[in-house]
Amino acid sequence: MTEELIKRINQLAKKSKTEGLTEAEKAEQTELRGKYIEAFRQGVKNTLNNVYVVDEKGNEKKLERKKSGGNYDA
Repeated sequence: MTEELIKRINQLAKKSKTEGLTEAEKAEQTELRGKYIEAFRQGVKNTLNNVYVVDEKGNEKKLERKKSGGNYDA
């Protein structure tokens, strides 16, 4: 996610609060928000993929995805 896209998201949010958005701007806002959320989720996934849990004996265990819900578990 580039700084330009974040600035555009903020511009549209501000305009939405002050004067309203056209249908084209609403569509653009929805698309940009979707891209932002996807980038955020990917960043969280990347972080969790590099997290290790250390037990009381000092052994490192990589977090694994739960089979049922998609959450991470030690």
